[in-house]
Formats: sequence, structure tokens, C-alpha cells
Amino acid sequence: MLQSLRDKSSSWIAKVILALLLVPFAFFGVEQYLQQRVDTFAARVSTPPTWWASAPNWGPLKWWVWKHEDISVEDFRTRFEQQREQQRAAAGEAFDARAFETVENKRALLDRLIDERVMRINADRAGIVVSDAEVRDTIQSLPEFQVDGKFDAQRYQLALQSTNPPRTPLQFQQLVRESLLQSQVPSRLSESSFVTASELDRMLALLGEKRDVAVVQLPAPAPDTGAVSGAEMQKWYREHAAEYRAPESSSIEYVELNAATLPVPQADEAELRRRYDAEKARFAATEQRQAAHILIAVDPKANAATAKAAEQKATLLADQAKRPGVDFAALARANSDDPGSKAAGGDLGFVEKGAGLAKPFEDAVFSMRPDQVSGPVKTEFGYHIIKLGQIKTGQQLPFEQVRDQLAQEQAEADREKAFNDMAGRLVDLVYKNPTALEPAAREMNLPVQKLGPFPRGGGTGLAANPAVQRAAFSETLVQDGTVSDPIEIAPNHTVLIRVVDHKPERAQPLADVRDRIVAAIRADRTKKASAAAADAFLARVAKGETLEAVAASQGLQATPIPGLPRGAPIPSPEANQAIFAVAKPAAGKVSAGKADLADGSHVVFAVSKVEPGAKDALQPAQRDQMRGQMAQMKGIDAAQAYVNAVRKRMKVEVAEDRL
Repeated sequence: MLQSLRDKSSSWIAKVILALLLVPFAFFGVEQYLQQRVDTFAARVSTPPTWWASAPNWGPLKWWVWKHEDISVEDFRTRFEQQREQQRAAAGEAFDARAFETVENKRALLDRLIDERVMRINADRAGIVVSDAEVRDTIQSLPEFQVDGKFDAQRYQLALQSTNPPRTPLQFQQLVRESLLQSQVPSRLSESSFVTASELDRMLALLGEKRDVAVVQLPAPAPDTGAVSGAEMQKWYREHAAEYRAPESSSIEYVELNAATLPVPQADEAELRRRYDAEKARFAATEQRQAAHILIAVDPKANAATAKAAEQKATLLADQAKRPGVDFAALARANSDDPGSKAAGGDLGFVEKGAGLAKPFEDAVFSMRPDQVSGPVKTEFGYHIIKLGQIKTGQQLPFEQVRDQLAQEQAEADREKAFNDMAGRLVDLVYKNPTALEPAAREMNLPVQKLGPFPRGGGTGLAANPAVQRAAFSETLVQDGTVSDPIEIAPNHTVLIRVVDHKPERAQPLADVRDRIVAAIRADRTKKASAAAADAFLARVAKGETLEAVAASQGLQATPIPGLPRGAPIPSPEANQAIFAVAKPAAGKVSAGKADLADGSHVVFAVSKVEPGAKDALQPAQRDQMRGQMAQMKGIDAAQAYVNAVRKRMKVEVAEDRL
């Protein structure tokens, strides 16, 4: 038997089989069969060698010749969390964590990481380097590290320590170097963009273009009422499946605490009188004094000679104002530097303590007698000569006059105390049984109310409150079924909610949306009938009939619109866009077209004349500003096109299931 095996194994058939088995080992390696490779990348960027740009990306060449760089799941998650914190800080209470976690958002972030890695690889392959001086200058120019416009080393160190994760200066320098490296070519490409004078003139001619056009509003066709077959419904349902998905929804139960609805005991008369006696100062009218002044202004930065001259002038005016029979108002109108009171003879009206007057001025006013004139009083504004008029002494308001105010304040205080007591007790009860709301509500004698289902981002009343929305769709409350923390609706008004039912976004069965599908099919038929009528109208115009003649034959009217400007919502925004999309008509001809309107009807039009915008419509400064804006937009487009072109030359593999 052994001899038989030896003979057969040395036969030509055995040799052929062995040769065939060697093929996969030669291309993929024995280790492919002996080892199990576990990939952990979120994305992998592979590039051919610089010396063989067309190297095939298969077999052993894929691993021996091509270079592979991975964006790890950890790198992706770190950047994702950093972006989450940035958006949370920017949005505050409005931040929606579940909306942030969408697949589209994750993929957009991963695409940015891939573009960054592609640009870094491309810079390495091109031999681009960033000098230490450029890294240093970039760091020192960042406003986060500056104090009074200058780089501050201490602030730089503190800022690096407070980042998440904390970084050493060397780590941050490397981060800046990599950022500069990957942005070298795109940024230089963007900065090198320019707009010629002829390009600017063409843009101005387009933006300022006007067209002579005649427009005919076609009547809306009769609504379609024909039968819709099951096959038509199935086809429509398959082609428009995204339109028939039920949105994510939640149903909640909640307990509401509102201080405004809490009953309070009637105010105790004796307690109100005690409060009145303790707070009498609140109910005393403040003393008021009528004052007038003459200001000799002095700049706080004025030199000593100027200040002395102003003081001497004020002293002379004070002496003059104190003389019997002198008209203080006339003196103020002639000499005061206060524009607010000069025309009124210096009159400031009635003032009271604590009303914002300068302290020396207030002290003088409330130490004077009626008709007394003070000497110069120095404040930061200069020197004042003050005359006191009438004095209105403060009066104590009687208890009877303020009783209702005290009763209202007492009721509000009682409600707030009762609210705080009830809220604290309710929370304590909920914490004892966090997966149920009914026991705590029953013990507090509060009703458990129901709400929903309502969609994410929708709902009315309480369901529209952003804080309630976030809680009702939060992962914790949805998965665990626990009661939320108190949610403040308004001051002294909170709710505690529990999600009792949650449905993710899902496809609705055809049977549930049958009526909507039938209505959509009939609306589509109506729209197509309207479009067909417009096409038939335009076909006659294309054969040589005028728009006006075709309209008249159908009992319609053509409305001429001479000099229609681009962007004007006439006869509608959609129609204006279509009118300016058709080609410029040849001499003696028209350019005809149609436009869909929002209600499903159509307008047809014929453009007979095109007048370009004036090239000199803008002033030189405005032209320069517009040229700069156009250059910036061109630069951004050019940089992105460059990134896209480089990325196409590399092979990018994305692991969607690891995001």
C-alpha cells in the first residue's frame, strides 16, 4: 500500500496538482492560511511606490510594493469626541447628542480625516518639509497663546495642559508641523487664485443682465381621479420608499409641578403686620431735592495749570451766584459746560440719594438748605456751583396702603416654599424606585399624565420643549425606562418624565400608506399632464408660431415683462431661474422654455432680448472687493479639487461598521 502511494505521488498528475496548490501560497503567503489577521482601522489609505505609479493593487504586490497608512478607530473616536465637545460648548442646552451620532455626521468627519491623511502622504511623497521657524511663528501667532497681542509662554503652557488630552510642547509642535505639512499645497493653491478684469466684467455682465420676456400662465389641469392599480402602487412604493418611513417617536408619562397652581393659605393679618413693622424702610418715600448747577468742565488728564484756571473761574462764578438778586438760571445758560442742563438754566430736576450722582455732588446737595448756593464742588467732570431748590421730605406709607402688596409677596413666598418642598420630596420618592413614576405620584397625590407619540424635533406644547425633547429621545431614558431628573419648563415649573414607548425610524407597510400613495400617483399624473400641455405649447412655438398667437388660440394671455432682472421673483423664483437658464436668442428669434410652479402648474415663456449688465456698475473699491470675493471662492474650489484629484490616485478603504 505504501509503495502504491509512493508511485501515485510521483506521477505527473500529482505534480500538476501540487503546482496548482502552490499558486495561492505564492501570491498570498502561507501565513494567510496559518494566521488570522484582525484589522482595527476606520480607514486605510494605500499608495503605490513613487518609482512604480502604476503598480497593480492585488496579490503579493499589494503588500510588498504598496504603502498603507491606517486611520485607527481610536484616532477617529478621539477626533469625534473633540468635535462633540466643541459643538456641545457652542450649542449649550440645545445640543442633541443623538442627532450628533448620525452615520452621516460620522462619515463626514472620517472623510475630513482621510483628506488630511491623503495630503500628508502627498506632501511626504513630494519631499515637502516644514521648518522649525515656521512652526514657531505659527504657534506664536495663535491668539489663544497671546496676552495683549504678544505671545505669552506661561499662557501657552497652561493652555496645553488644559487640552483634552493634555499635550507637551513637543507634542503640540508636532501637531502644528503635521497640520502645516498637509495644508501646504492646498493653502498655497488657494492663495494663488486670482480673477482677471475680463472675468470680473463677465460676472458683472451676468449678474446685472436683463431680459425681455413674454410669459403665459397655463391653467392647471383637472385633478386626476383615475383608478390606480396594485402594480402601480407597488412600483411607486419601491421607488419612493424613503418618503414612507415613520419618524422616530416617543410616548411619555409625566408628573408636573407648577408653583402657580399650588394652593396657599390665606394671609395671616398678624404676620402681615409683623412683616410691615420689620420692613418699614421699604415703604417710606425717599427724600427728593431739586438741584441746579453750573459745570466748569475739566479733563481728568488736564495739567495742573488748566485745572487751576478752571477752579478759579468756578470760584468767581460761585461768588457771583451768591449775590442777592442774581439770576442763577441766566448765569448757568451763559457759563455752564453741561450740555444736558445748560439750556434749562442748569436745572437737574428732583434728585434722590443713590440715583447715580457723583458722590461729592450728592453729599453737597443733601447737606444744603433751600435757596443755598454752594462753593465749587470737585468731581471727575470738573467743578460745580450748585443751587438747591425745593425739598420733598420722605413719607411713611401706612399699612393699609401696602397690605395687598405684602399679601401677594407672602403668597408667592408660600408657593415657592411649597413647590421646593414638594419637588424635593418627589425626587426622593422617585430615587427609591427610578423605573416607575406612578408610586411616587400617588403618594404625592399628583396625576400621572400621558403624552405622545410625538416625533423627534416635532410635537406641540410640552413635547415641543427642547429639554423635554432631549430627555424623551435620550439613550438612557429610552433603553432603561427610568424617570428623568426634574426638567425646568420655567422658574418654579418642572416636570419629571418617563419614556413608556419608543419607536425608531422605520418603514411603514404599504397598506398603512395606501391612501397617500394613491394621492401621490394621481398628483404625479396631474403634474405630467400639465408638463405635457406645456411641451405641446412649446412645440408650436418651435415650429414658428409666436407665443402670443399660440396663447390666443387657447384663450390665454401672454404677459410681456420688459427688462426682467436676474434673481427677481417674477413671475416666480423658479420661473426667473428658468428664464435666465435658456440660451441667448439669435437675431429675430426667441428662446422659449417652461418652468414648474410650486402648485404643480406650468408657465411657458419666450425670451426675445438679452441686455448684459454694465461693466462699470460698481465703484473701484466695490470692484476690488468683489474681485477678492471671487478669487477667494475660486481658491477654495481649486484647493478642494486638488485634494479630490490626489485622493483619486490613492486607494481608500473605509470600515463603515467600525465607526
